[in-house]
Parts: sequence; C-alpha cells; structure tokens
Amino acid sequence: MSLLVVGLSHRSAPVSVLERASLAADTQAKLLQDTLAAEPATEAAVLATCNRIELYADVDKFHAGVAELSTLLAQHSGVGLEELTPYLYVHYEDRAVHHLFSVACGLDSMVVGEGQILGQIKDALARGQELHTAGRLLNDLFQQALRVGKRAHSETGIDRAGQSLVTFGLQQLAAGADPALWAGGRRALVIGAGSMSSLAAATLARTGVAEIVVANRTRARADRLVEILQQGDDTAVRARAVEMSAVGDELTRADIVVSCTGSTGLVLTADALADALGVTLDAAPEAPAVTAVAPAPDDVDQHAAWVENGSAASAAHAGPATPRRVTVPAQSTGPVRLALLDLAMPRDIDGAAHRIAGVRLVDIESLAEASADAPMAADVDRVRTIVSDEVAAFGAAQRAAHVAPTVVALRTMAADVVAGEIARLDGRLPDLDEKQRAEITQTVRRVVDKLLHAPTVRVKQLASEPGGAGYADALRELFDLDPQTVAAVSRADLNDPNRGRS
Repeated sequence: MSLLVVGLSHRSAPVSVLERASLAADTQAKLLQDTLAAEPATEAAVLATCNRIELYADVDKFHAGVAELSTLLAQHSGVGLEELTPYLYVHYEDRAVHHLFSVACGLDSMVVGEGQILGQIKDALARGQELHTAGRLLNDLFQQALRVGKRAHSETGIDRAGQSLVTFGLQQLAAGADPALWAGGRRALVIGAGSMSSLAAATLARTGVAEIVVANRTRARADRLVEILQQGDDTAVRARAVEMSAVGDELTRADIVVSCTGSTGLVLTADALADALGVTLDAAPEAPAVTAVAPAPDDVDQHAAWVENGSAASAAHAGPATPRRVTVPAQSTGPVRLALLDLAMPRDIDGAAHRIAGVRLVDIESLAEASADAPMAADVDRVRTIVSDEVAAFGAAQRAAHVAPTVVALRTMAADVVAGEIARLDGRLPDLDEKQRAEITQTVRRVVDKLLHAPTVRVKQLASEPGGAGYADALRELFDLDPQTVAAVSRADLNDPNRGRS
C-alpha cells in the first residue's frame, strides 16, 4: 500500500482560498482522469465538500506523487501552485488512513461530530467507482471509512460533541436564544434542493417554523423536497416550491434564509437583499471589522517535510506554524429583520450583507470561528481510540491481502506439479485401476497440502504485521513463482462481483 492524500481544508486555508479552489462535478471527474493518467498514480478518488478538497491516490513514488497531485490540484482548481502550496497538507500510508477515518468520524469537521461527511465520502467512492479510478485500495479504504464513521456514531456520544452545520448555524443566528423559540412561527426560504439544503429544510421544519419555501434551478427537485417535508410525521409545516426567479419576491416575506447551491457566483447580492428590505445599501452604516485568531494548520510541519525533500514549493513555508489572523466584518446593530445562513462553498450570499441594517449573516467562515473554541466532549477521546484501532486493523488486512495472491499462486503451482506427476505415473503404471489411482492421487495431494499448510498460514500472519509486506516477495523468489500468475490472481480477486459488499 502506498496511499497518498494531498488536500486543503478549513483547518489549513482561509475561506477565500477554499472558495476559489472549489471543484464542480465535471472538474472533479477530469481531475480523477488526469490523476490516473499521471505516472505515479494507479488509483484516485477526490473528496470535495464545502470546506475541504482532498485528492487520494495509490502511488509508487512519494515525492513524485506529492509533486504531481499538488500540480493537478492547482491546475483544476484554477489557483496557482505557488499560491496554493502553503495551504496544502500531505498524509502518507497509515497517516493517510488515519486522516480519512478521522474525517469520517467527524473529528476533522468544522463542527465536531457532524454526520454529513459520511454522505460525502459515500459520494466520493461512488464517483471513483463510476469512473473506474478507484481500485482495490481505495475501494477498501473508503468502504472501511464509512464503517468506521458509522461505528463512531453508534458506539459513542460523538453526536453530543457537536451538531450538523445547519443546527450549529441556526444556533448562531439565534444569538444565544433557544433556536426553537427563536424560529418558531417564522417564514423560511431555502435556496437549493441538494443534500445540505434538504437537511436544512428538515431541521427548520423540526425547529417549528410556520412555512418553508424551496427555490431551486430544477423545479422538479424543489417539488420533491416539498413533498418530503409535507410527508413528515413529526412536523406540520407548510411548504411550497417556487422558481429561482421568484426568490426576490420571497425575500420580502421571509424571516430566515438558508442557501446552499452549487453556483460558482453569488445567488443573493447585497443590492438584492437591500431591495427586499426596502433600504439603501449605500446608506447602511458599516460596522467596524473584528480581528480574530483562527487555529493554525495542524499539518504545516508535515507539509514542510516534503517541501524540504524536493517539492517545487518555497522552503519559506517550512517554518513552524503560526496562528492565522482572520478579519471578519462585524454585524450591523439593531433588530434583526432577515437572518441569513450561507452554507455554500463558494459562498451564495454577498458578504457585504452585513452592512445592511436589520440583516444578520452567518456563513462558513463565521461558523468556523464560532466552533473553534467549542468544548470537546469526553466521547471524542473514545472516537480517537476507535480510529487508532481501525487504522491498525486496516493496515494488517491490507498487508495480509498483499500476500494472499502469492499464496494462491503457490498452491496453484503445487496443484500443477501434482497433476503432472500423476500423469507421469499413469504412463509408467497403465494397469492401475481407478480405485488405486484415486488413492495415490489423494495421498500425494495430502502430502503437498500438509507441507504447504504451516508455511502459508504463518506467512499470512507475518504479512499482517508491520513490515511484513516483504514476505510476498520472499515467497515469489523462493518458489520461483511467475509474477504474471500472481498478478492474474490479484485481478481475479479485484473483479469478484461480491468483493467489498457489506
């Protein structure tokens, strides 16, 4: 296994960089195809969410793989390599597995413990399978990550350590009040009908809003979301769907707006919001900016390590990590007439909305800062233990799987030897009856099986231990096994239609 991940997230990069580096669906497909075409990579998968972009690959060379994956990320994101490099982190082999498992459990999320990431990991795996860029390693890795994430949520109280971005965002909009009391009886406008928007609509319905209006570019998806909301047994919310062209009119009636679309441009401009509220944007007082200190990237030290070992990046970034200062516009004062929650990346709502009197805006950036000092529950430590145990188990399974095709090839060779010797025996002793011939054949097979049993069982045990990958090579060398035969066994195993089903 030579698993490599290169990426950037809310922990390593400012929102402005994440916005510019966001990848549309077709761009992700092209990135995967180009990664597979690159010399160091044999498999690839991309995990792209509102606050992270990560490229996973099975590579045969570490430094060449880091350079190639970094270059490809820069090319497809449209952010220059020199600008992007300081925000990239790198994980390799077991550390890469540990990173993905932590992500799957919500430990690396903006709000610790949120479960939305599991659906996004599932989507990343499905995309890799559909494009045939995910092979044995990445299929096993992502399927195991999904199981680890589900285990963490079922066996611990990680859900209590944090909430979904939607719930946390509503708490921030409520500014300390009970979200149910704050939102009760209000009108909500949800822009978008994807997974995050659907989660937002369902959360708003449970919170007790009086009405939800769903606007989406594809009207059929908006209608479907409305239908789901109205079928809910635990809510009695009124819901209706509108065209995107009706958003301006709906803004005049809405109290809460949640937006999460895949648009690459603004969905709601500050001018449109000011018009909806009947105020003039230019006349709105601009509140002073507030400077906050955001957490330093966790992986700058690792990134510096590969910078020093031949990366094209500047060595100036190899120094110790320092806190990153983020300037956040303060909200306008006065009563809130329109509460805005922007969960999109790139952002859907103009950041200048904070200048409009009566508007309160919460977006990905402000959520990141609000959650930076959130208390960590004791269950987080239990999840970390689960992750560590699962990483060790995954590594052992991968090492054992690496030697399995060689063991199968060895047993195949032994079976061929037995068949050849029985054929020679038939030529020398043609008068043997069927019963005698069958007894001799069975005896020879038992001898071969007993001779191979102990070493093959032992080599699988040794191969599962750290540093045990070389036992497969030793077997091939000692028994002069044909590498093409071993490769054929590996391909047959990978193409097994029952492989990876859970």
